[in-house]
Amino acid sequence: MIVIKRPQELARLRRVALAAQGLLQAQPFGRGLAGARKAINHIGYVQIDTISVVERAHHHVFYSRVPDFKPAMINQLLLDGDIFEYWSHAAAFLPVADFRFSLPYKQAIKSGQTHWYKNPDRKLMGELLARVSSEGPIRSRDLETNTTKRAGWWDWKPAKKALEQLYMEGELMVSNRDGFQKTYDLTERVLPPAVNSKMPSIEEFAEHIVDQQLRCHGFASLKGLTYLRRNTELRKAVKTLVNERLAAGTLEQLQVGTGEVFLLEAGGFERPLRRLKNRLLILSPFDNSVIQRERLKALFQYDYQLECYLPAAKRQYGYFSLPLLYRDEFIGRMDCKAYRKIRHLEIKRLHFEPHSFDDELVIEAFVDAITHFCHFQACDAVSLTEAHPKQLAQRLRSALKPLA
Repeated sequence: MIVIKRPQELARLRRVALAAQGLLQAQPFGRGLAGARKAINHIGYVQIDTISVVERAHHHVFYSRVPDFKPAMINQLLLDGDIFEYWSHAAAFLPVADFRFSLPYKQAIKSGQTHWYKNPDRKLMGELLARVSSEGPIRSRDLETNTTKRAGWWDWKPAKKALEQLYMEGELMVSNRDGFQKTYDLTERVLPPAVNSKMPSIEEFAEHIVDQQLRCHGFASLKGLTYLRRNTELRKAVKTLVNERLAAGTLEQLQVGTGEVFLLEAGGFERPLRRLKNRLLILSPFDNSVIQRERLKALFQYDYQLECYLPAAKRQYGYFSLPLLYRDEFIGRMDCKAYRKIRHLEIKRLHFEPHSFDDELVIEAFVDAITHFCHFQACDAVSLTEAHPKQLAQRLRSALKPLA
């Protein structure tokens, strides 16, 4: 087992993690639509979120890795059959090549082993499925706008639940999106014919998870490999596979100062790494690199909590603070809001944590990052309301003045 003792060893481990996530290079996956396709195939999923104080999280995750990414590209990937929408540990876009690994959860819901809605209305589901089969795709808004019963239709609330149940069981897929209005169609009409749709064995599923997590994170704890997956049989299969690979010498273990043990491919810790640049990234709270908070704290000593779910009086950093990554360290967070009608981005609270970097270099990198981030929000101007530590506030405001 490799024991991480020295600061430079932990720094190397951080770079392994960030490089695997595509956060060290300017365009690790390429640009535009092709880059977005490669990015999701590599990182495995992009979480969908509804909070809109800034650009949605699923757009933000792509933006952080793919130059020239535009929000409309996600729906283009959906229409082109490159991705599909389903439940990962949350609602997510997933590579269509991984479709078969969504089948065990769909089967568990369909069989009643787990529940999406308890006591689903099977009669209504059958009627709705028959209607989609005969009349074609149905939009979620078609249910929401029919608030009273009409001939040949149903109460919208039960119908909406039936539609979602059919989707979660795998009978329907999302074929198109207009913002958060989804269009559903039969799975066999949406899924590209070349996609493997065979139910995986538990061993195949375990192998997929281990390979995917090591690819997109560089290394993972045993717990992290099955993050938020409650399938006991799958967890056992993953543990068995890990033990087999450790015994064969294709995996090795390393331990960090907190005592947490991680798994990585043999030789992975010694591989050459790219040089770091004085670049600052503004990440989404739902970014794949920060979503596992325990891992984040163990590797980066960065204690992060999304505070929009807390009462306002208990918030320390703001409603929707965004993690700030400089070089290979998380050095702060920023709570901001895009006022799209007036094309203005307000930085409500900017907080930098104690760090060893030169403040002028950090401020320069932050201004460059916020300039691009502002354009991503379709805003033309930026203002700073509050900054910590306070001695940096004036220097930050001066640096941001050209963007005011």
